[in-house]
Amino acid sequence: MPSITRYLSCLATGLMLAGAAASTAHAADKYPERPIRLLVAFPAGGSADIVARMVTQKVNELSGYNFVVENRPGAGGNLAFDATATAPADGYTLLFSTPGIAINPSLYRKVEYKLSDFKPIALVGEAPLVLMVRPDLPAKSMQELIQLSKQKPDAVRFASSGNGSSSHLAAEVLRSMSGLQYLHVPYKGGSAAVTDMIGNRVDMTVLPISESMPYIRDNRLRALGQTGAQRSPIAPDVPTMAEGGVQGYSVTTWYMLLGPAKLPDAIATQLAQKFDQALKDEDLRKRLTNAGVSIINQGPAQTAVFLKEESVKWSKAIAASGTHIE
Repeated sequence: MPSITRYLSCLATGLMLAGAAASTAHAADKYPERPIRLLVAFPAGGSADIVARMVTQKVNELSGYNFVVENRPGAGGNLAFDATATAPADGYTLLFSTPGIAINPSLYRKVEYKLSDFKPIALVGEAPLVLMVRPDLPAKSMQELIQLSKQKPDAVRFASSGNGSSSHLAAEVLRSMSGLQYLHVPYKGGSAAVTDMIGNRVDMTVLPISESMPYIRDNRLRALGQTGAQRSPIAPDVPTMAEGGVQGYSVTTWYMLLGPAKLPDAIATQLAQKFDQALKDEDLRKRLTNAGVSIINQGPAQTAVFLKEESVKWSKAIAASGTHIE
């Protein structure tokens, strides 16, 4: 009798699992039936917003999907990250993230999410940042800036695009490797930081290259170094930090699509395929390259490995710098 009971129990479980699998497959077949909300953790006009709109516009064009970008700035990205982690896992709330998703669990003393709360879907690409100063600041090289910063406390006021942003952490790593000193002034996005730079209220900023180039080209700000291992093709005259004397320095920002952890694999795969199709389009590739983005285009498995490696890297860097945010 017990064996019959076990048999019936196993049969029922098998039927439930088969039904769930069939339901998931059916949902993926019909997906998407309505607009897809794509959260970006920074204000409109920043590099993450620009790249997100470029890529999803092409996905929409090629696939008939309807991505709607929603800017959700605040708390170094944590507002957008929390909203994604707790969203229904149906594919209609996704996240277009920069490195903050890997940085913040180590940088902040408490966050409401873990990396395991997300499902990596696609890694779009990466781009260097550029360190810029006011044109009238008496520093025309990285070494001159470092020396100037040591002359008196708070001699250099550093405007970042926010606590926990790539801008902030790129400067923190630079401080730990070079001895550069500064007073950190966090802003809600790069545009606000640049506005105060031009208004002579702060002295230095570090921003993604796509945001930096307009100000460099018209000489409103002076570029002292870019953060990648090699010079970007769109800024061939700006030396790398290593060329400026900070040996071994290399920090980039990257762009990644994620969903809630329980997002069905079938939907994640479908989304990754649509992003892959868009990122192979010559028009989009040219536009991204012109914005300083090196295209990576990896799917869910490779993206998951990359995210874990970035989390480990930033955990070590933050521990070494001693930087933490309440």
